[in-house]
Amino acid sequence: MKALIQPLESTYDLIADALADRGYCILPQLLPPELNIALHRRVARLDDTDFQRAGIGRDLDFQLNNSVRQDQTRWLTADNPTDRAYIDQMADFRLAINRRLFMGLFDYESHYAHYPPGAFYKKHLDAFKGQSNRVLTTVLYLNPEWQADDGGQLLIYASDSETVIETVNPNFGTFVIFLSEQFPHEVVKSLRDRYSIAGWFRLQDPLQAPAI
Repeated sequence: MKALIQPLESTYDLIADALADRGYCILPQLLPPELNIALHRRVARLDDTDFQRAGIGRDLDFQLNNSVRQDQTRWLTADNPTDRAYIDQMADFRLAINRRLFMGLFDYESHYAHYPPGAFYKKHLDAFKGQSNRVLTTVLYLNPEWQADDGGQLLIYASDSETVIETVNPNFGTFVIFLSEQFPHEVVKSLRDRYSIAGWFRLQDPLQAPAI
């Protein structure tokens, strides 16, 4: 893809302030519109064979559980130019947030998520304290003309209660950032095909060899 315009420094300031004050930030748009359009086209053209059923847990604890989540995922890869453009934007995001908050964000992993009609993801955390190196979660929504009646909202809970503090409609271009260990969240049942990119900034694994 051609070179894309970067978010304004003032936007990164806003994100950093929100993360420092309350631990999350919701933006109606962060990325260039042409990239959002390209990402939507890419994920909408994938078929069922391109996705895998999503599970819960990692590595040896991984399991499929349709009572907890019913979405399908596909990891972004650097060899696809559209994926690469998104990954590059997130690399710039990482540097900008590290400059402001000294979070030590080291790398980023992300996947497309497809929620077919009827799919949901029950309340969960993306990381448990001391058990994961995921520290900052991002979600980009890729759903043109989404209506509230279509369902699929993201519910963000207070860290220590059952109180829902934010309800996010998965509108096209909306970008959500939150501390992975702090905020339980869920996706309510979607009534139409729902697409997003979920991603996680991680700290460096002490067992991982340093980049050369």
